[in-house]
Amino acid sequence: MKVSPEIVSLIPYKPGKPISETQREYGLTKVIKLASNENPLGPSPKAIAAIKNLLQQLHRYPDPTAYDLLQTLSKKWNFPVQQLGLGNGSDELIDILVRIYCEPGDGVLTSQSAFSAYEISAQANRAKVHIVPYTSDYKFDLKAMGDYFFAHPEAKIRLIFIANPNNPTGTYAPRAEVEAFLSRLGNREDVLIVFDEAYNEFVRAKDYANADEFIRKYKNVIALRTFSKIFGLAGLRLGGMVAPPEVIEIFNRVRKPFNVNDLAQVAAVAALQDSEFIAASQQIVWKGLDYFYEKLQKMGLPYIESQGNFVMFDTLRDAAQVNEALLRKGIIMRPIKNYGFATHLRLSVGLEEENLAAMTALEEVLKTIPQAK
Repeated sequence: MKVSPEIVSLIPYKPGKPISETQREYGLTKVIKLASNENPLGPSPKAIAAIKNLLQQLHRYPDPTAYDLLQTLSKKWNFPVQQLGLGNGSDELIDILVRIYCEPGDGVLTSQSAFSAYEISAQANRAKVHIVPYTSDYKFDLKAMGDYFFAHPEAKIRLIFIANPNNPTGTYAPRAEVEAFLSRLGNREDVLIVFDEAYNEFVRAKDYANADEFIRKYKNVIALRTFSKIFGLAGLRLGGMVAPPEVIEIFNRVRKPFNVNDLAQVAAVAALQDSEFIAASQQIVWKGLDYFYEKLQKMGLPYIESQGNFVMFDTLRDAAQVNEALLRKGIIMRPIKNYGFATHLRLSVGLEEENLAAMTALEEVLKTIPQAK
């Protein structure tokens, strides 16, 4: 059976190396995983309690309408239920948006070194990906993206993905740049602008604005959010979307009826109301980032100040060699050569003792591997 060239040439997403695999491969008993931007505190205790209370009901199908979760989200995010959608992780939301709005050959526009799910979903759905180079400081060049859109009407760009903040760089688009971009492309009938805000709860930059105000102002703006990061529910796979009502109406026709399981629904309701856990998750990340900055500076390693729960830094060496040496010491970081960074690693914030172990191991490893010429 013939398979389309888009599928044959598709490079799948490569997740962070699991702890169990690292233990088997290197004969280790203790491994510290700081590769996948997970919450080091684990899930909210309230979410765990909610899951335990539901375990006896696992023989029942989930609520296909996710009524309780959508009602809770409506109050927390201050949008009507008619503007909210849920997916099996934000990856599913991305994929369904491409399926709905892109015919084969239509265009999806994003930035160099943006989250790879945009490109994978586009290619899998026979859409063409258009990439605009990032700025000299690794940020989305929104002006250049707007210029590209208007300069290439033949590309039939239907979706524009803006990761704000971006993974793996940790950079963000300031409010003024977003406003200027939307003044050109907002309210158009032929393109949807999707802000992927998986890390927005960790942002400390004063000139950042999430998409809420822009969704209210422009009829073609969408925001994606996740429960994998600050809420610590990565294993349950849950993403949320704020969009115009007509987008949500079509989305709910296309998604599978039980795409969000009951455990995810009840855990998310509980986690959304656990303000102490949310604040603790923010504080551990901010403290961890500041510690990383201090240690990386002392080691002479360039890094990008991050608005996520991770930092991307330059090892000044072949990152694959550095990563291999770290794995042998039981430290899992994230090589990001697939994003175009051959000497960089991405490091997630962990618990204080995990951060200390990672920096200690990195310092030791760097002494054994010469700098790239």
